[in-house]
Amino acid sequence: MRRPTRSRRDRLVLIVAYPEVQILDITGPASVFTTAASLVGPNQRGYRVEIAALRKGPVPTMGGMMLHATTRLDRVREPVDTLVVPGGLVATSPDAEPALSPHLRRLAGRSRRVTSVCTGSFLLARAGLLDGKRATTHWAASEDLQRQFPCCEVLADRIFVQDGRTWSSAGVTSGMDLALALVEEDLGREVARGVARWLVMYRHRPGGQSQFSVQLASQWADRAPIREVQEWLPEHLREDLTVESLSRRAAMSPRNFARAFREQVGLTPAKYVEKLRVEAARSSLEATRRTVKEIATEVGFGTLETLHRVFRRSLGVTPAEYRRRFSASA
Repeated sequence: MRRPTRSRRDRLVLIVAYPEVQILDITGPASVFTTAASLVGPNQRGYRVEIAALRKGPVPTMGGMMLHATTRLDRVREPVDTLVVPGGLVATSPDAEPALSPHLRRLAGRSRRVTSVCTGSFLLARAGLLDGKRATTHWAASEDLQRQFPCCEVLADRIFVQDGRTWSSAGVTSGMDLALALVEEDLGREVARGVARWLVMYRHRPGGQSQFSVQLASQWADRAPIREVQEWLPEHLREDLTVESLSRRAAMSPRNFARAFREQVGLTPAKYVEKLRVEAARSSLEATRRTVKEIATEVGFGTLETLHRVFRRSLGVTPAEYRRRFSASA
């Protein structure tokens, strides 16, 4: 790998820093962009990463490590290719870093793309940059973001979301997924794949992918019969999983089972089963060479058409497109 030389012709990636910022929200995307810059040819535009804060110099981060801001926000006058606003626990507070908002608004106006990592979305929203837009954030802060800023639509179960020239990503490491998607948009799939290989990333995850597996993201039921159904389901996705069938396994009436399942798990039985089947289909698309039709049968969707319809609704891509983006053999 060659060490990239900084050039004014390279795309400026400006990362905003502030006290108690999450350091990985900065170093993760920065590593993706600088690695991409090292992989492009001498005649291609790479990236030049700068860290900007209210004051130039050391910036304390969560956990006590120090970053060095290479410039002041008010000194940035050149056009910005990608503005990156990282998160941190402090960012979710309604009165967090009010001095940043005017700078973010000004810089957004001179940026080709505006992005946030994790709870950096709160800072974008506070600056009015998410008004009328769709966005995501860390799963634990999604309800708070929607409550504080009802003018934006929070998509809590996404790795990253694009709305026009505004991009937002979920918790911490998903900022690297977002940065990799931007690299692919700018420099092509092969460069993005090279970055992923060099950084030993688990491939490029499409933005529609869930932040968690279904069983991690959902509640575990307190009632033993329903919890036992949850434990049983992943290994029996090809079977009849109607409410009537599942209620028999739980020794409950269908009506009582459906009501109790939703109260305990937070999803209807049908939606929970659908999510498990999508997750199983994703895993098979990533790890095997089975045909999409075979996978549809294997995970219980039955028909290829049903799998296509559910994938488009859930992930925003077709199964074939998902495999092209994410399969280890692609």
